Amino acid sequence: MRILLIGGNGFIGSPLARELRASGHSVAIFHRTADRYLDEDAVRIQGDRNRLFDHLEQIQRFSPEVIIDLILSSGEQASQLMSSSRKVARRVIAISSMDVYRAWGVLHQSEPGSLEPLPLTEDSPVRTNRQLYPPETMKMMQSIFSWVDERYDKIAAEEAILNSSGAAGTVLRLPMVYGPGDPLHRFFPLLKRFADGRSSILVAHDLAAWRGPRGYVENIAHAIALAATSDQAAGRVYNVCEEPTLSELAWQMRIATQAHWSGKFVVLPRERTPKHLLQPGNAAQHIVASSERIRAELRYEELVDIDEAIRRTIAWEHNNPPATISPQQFDYDAEDAALASRA
Repeated sequence: MRILLIGGNGFIGSPLARELRASGHSVAIFHRTADRYLDEDAVRIQGDRNRLFDHLEQIQRFSPEVIIDLILSSGEQASQLMSSSRKVARRVIAISSMDVYRAWGVLHQSEPGSLEPLPLTEDSPVRTNRQLYPPETMKMMQSIFSWVDERYDKIAAEEAILNSSGAAGTVLRLPMVYGPGDPLHRFFPLLKRFADGRSSILVAHDLAAWRGPRGYVENIAHAIALAATSDQAAGRVYNVCEEPTLSELAWQMRIATQAHWSGKFVVLPRERTPKHLLQPGNAAQHIVASSERIRAELRYEELVDIDEAIRRTIAWEHNNPPATISPQQFDYDAEDAALASRA
């Protein structure tokens, strides 16, 4: 197949392009800037994803059968994608997020009402409040993910993809993705504490119990590849995540085991936990999703098991620490004081 990746030279796009090419597919990557790390065997189309119509001639020259958009931010972008795609491709795969669910709004306290029942399936209700993230969070996201714009709304993007009369759309709702290349460096705060010789790591009680969806980047890429190459996925929505969903404490303990850290985790009441270790929101709302649909329909299963995935991520983090480190995130004096108060 001929497959076009929009934003295909990033965290998820890079392993996705490798898998597709290894499976014998022809891949083109539409990207904004020249990138020396781009797959040399892929066709390159340089341009602005917000001006797809300006690049239709180049896209038509490649003649993709499927377009995968990894960097959709808004309904406006999705509508433009579908209008462009009907001229060149028969199917579109859109990458969305589990933050579309009402449960995520309850977690962030932007959605009124009771806790959402679990597990979340593709038919679970989505948020009624489209503004999930406060302005400061949006600025942080934009500083890390250049494709996020002021109109960020994955719900609107999904609607445009699935309701189009042109190319058939497929939506994949992703979890928190970790692995080599993670722009959020999700493992770093824990690994730095290990490296700094901390013998105890504190976790607030509500966060320790909270369960949230995760997925290793190469496994996520594999799920996208399956959806892109299966006509059965047309018109479908899929959750993608590891199962079972571990609690935050169990997750951190698993990382500690693979990092060979011999210290102990200490769970504290929220009111006795240092402020820099607290997470905002209603932790009583867990985000436990079912990925049964994609496993049953597309025969999805993880290529890399969880312990190997954690080991690979640890190795990458050791060699690629974040460019900037907030000292407030590692207030060891406050942590020691909280530990001493237990005596």
